[in-house]
Amino acid sequence: MKKISKIIVGTHNEGKFKEICALLPKNIIKISPKNLNLPSPDETGNTFVENSKIKAEYFSKKGNLVTISDDSGLAIDLLSGAPGIYSSRWAGPTNDFNIAINKVYNELKKFNIDYNEKKKISAKFISCLSVCWPDGKIVSSIGIIEGKISKERKGNNGFGYDPIFIPSGYNKTFAELDSKEKFKIDHRSKAFSKISNLF
Repeated sequence: MKKISKIIVGTHNEGKFKEICALLPKNIIKISPKNLNLPSPDETGNTFVENSKIKAEYFSKKGNLVTISDDSGLAIDLLSGAPGIYSSRWAGPTNDFNIAINKVYNELKKFNIDYNEKKKISAKFISCLSVCWPDGKIVSSIGIIEGKISKERKGNNGFGYDPIFIPSGYNKTFAELDSKEKFKIDHRSKAFSKISNLF
């Protein structure tokens, strides 16, 4: 298979764009959908895999280039896996994750949780990466990192729900971790490691 020299990183989310670009080899030219004036497709799938594929296929077809797309989100056990595939929609039309984080805490309040108890508010971050070629060939992989929700938001690094997610084995949120440290362990890098041979 021909080596990939140029790729569309199929996301309008700047945080995701940076993280995916950092995972890809330096010598590959990375193109944003914004450069091609491409809007995002409607995410009509019921799973991370379906939505990831919808985005990859759409941008690949429109841009006639290999595309990598991610669909990812936070799944909280106590909320039956919500916000899940609706993680970014919880941030509203302005994509304001302060709104989304407040919504998480408001939903959790309904359960009268004592955050100091041993019983943790278990959660996981899930990422599905899909790589699609203009001929329609597509490869997907999933990465998951387990953790818990912190009592309050902490840290200024990262994006999205990073300030309230504490990965297992750590006592800091993703937003408190150095970005290099986060990269080593997060859901997106786990998904990427399974398909890194494509690059």
